[in-house]
Amino acid sequence: MSSLSRDDVANLARLARIEMSEEELVSLSNEFTVILDAVARVQEVAGADVEPTSHPLPLRNVFRPDVVIPSLSPQEALSGAPAQEDARFRVPQILGEEA
Repeated sequence: MSSLSRDDVANLARLARIEMSEEELVSLSNEFTVILDAVARVQEVAGADVEPTSHPLPLRNVFRPDVVIPSLSPQEALSGAPAQEDARFRVPQILGEEA
């Protein structure tokens, strides 16, 4: 059975600069004990033949072929813009940036 004492939790709280009451230290110490016991049980079950995972279900990316298709020309894309400059959208200056 793994556990963290009240003093261990107090030290961790001090390192994290978290103020905790005596009740919180004792309560958190008990909660850490439950968590550490659960992790220890998982480690007992996981043998050398069990591959580590980060998710209970297998994840995979779904890819599609990258196909070039016709799109708007720069002139067509800018045709509805209220302002344009050098074949780009012109937008109002923000955050006091220099032009």
